[in-house]
Amino acid sequence: MSDAVNDAVNDAVNDAPDGTDAIGILIADDQAMVRAGLRLVIGTQPDLTVLDEASDGERAVELARSLRPDVVLLDIAMPRLDGLEAARRILASPRPPRVILLTTYDTDENLDHALRSGVSGFLLKVSPPEHLFAAIRSAARGEVLLDPAVTERVVDAYRRARPAATPSGESGLTAREEQVLRLVARGLSNGEIAAALSIAEATVSTHINRLLAKLGLRDRAQAVRHAYESGLVRPGDPGS
Repeated sequence: MSDAVNDAVNDAVNDAPDGTDAIGILIADDQAMVRAGLRLVIGTQPDLTVLDEASDGERAVELARSLRPDVVLLDIAMPRLDGLEAARRILASPRPPRVILLTTYDTDENLDHALRSGVSGFLLKVSPPEHLFAAIRSAARGEVLLDPAVTERVVDAYRRARPAATPSGESGLTAREEQVLRLVARGLSNGEIAAALSIAEATVSTHINRLLAKLGLRDRAQAVRHAYESGLVRPGDPGS
């Protein structure tokens, strides 16, 4: 795992949101033992709380609309409605929760669909608990954390499929906005980007909002995907 990913994970694990309100979580998985295990593990964190469980995608969509959780953990392979379609429906609702997809498989296709849908995280079920906590907290902050076990292989596939990078300056972004986008693609939080560039965290947020608007992107997940597909960031680059 890269140092940047390690730093992002460690920061998110230890950085609980301010205030007394816990992050409300909906778990959706067709295996009862998986749901029980997730509930048990999440219950060890005082700032996280499980609101309810769903055993299929249809029920997950219903509960997401009625309970209005902060974060939904969705298994990709579920009956009635798979996690990818459930995510699409949940994210299409007004003021949607953040969605993290869980899977046993690390296929390029699943991650590609996940990023296209605008989810805030993609984790393998074999990931350690600290990665799950980091993904939940990052999602609640409006950030993205992809499983480090699969990210490098998938973005390398994107690079091979689209080898022609957009020349610097022709993307419509300023030099600073390109810097910020590179750091977003490396998985850094707004606070870490601010520290790396010696600017205010509010300024980072402004740069991110502007580059999303210029590139016609919806969120950070799409920004990460764009950075790798365009060649702005490549696996193996320093710090990636």
